[in-house]
Amino acid sequence: MPVRSLHSSVLKWPDTATVDRAAREWARSMAETRPQVLRVGYFGSYARGDWGVGSDLDIVVIVTHAVLPAVIRARDWDTSGLPVPADVLVYTPKELEELPSHRLRAELETNTVWVFQRMPGAP
Repeated sequence: MPVRSLHSSVLKWPDTATVDRAAREWARSMAETRPQVLRVGYFGSYARGDWGVGSDLDIVVIVTHAVLPAVIRARDWDTSGLPVPADVLVYTPKELEELPSHRLRAELETNTVWVFQRMPGAP
């Protein structure tokens, strides 16, 4: 969330480097407790570099399998430790390939900054 700039009343929104660092830490933390996590990345304004005050972080998590429907999976991913509000999308690789939204699929394929990837054979 925004932080005060020194002792003034001016609020400063977290920059790309701060958000990227936090996203990488969050992704590692999620992967440590969830062995089904294959990859974590962010896309949207922070990935494109056109974020501004009030921008949120759009996160995509790729998992080996999922029990819940995709539309409600994000509720189990706590993003309260991130410095900006976040939206999380959780997909299996097959679901990602079959996304009905060509626009979202194109955004994910071209503008995602991958911050975690489980190495093959790693637990």
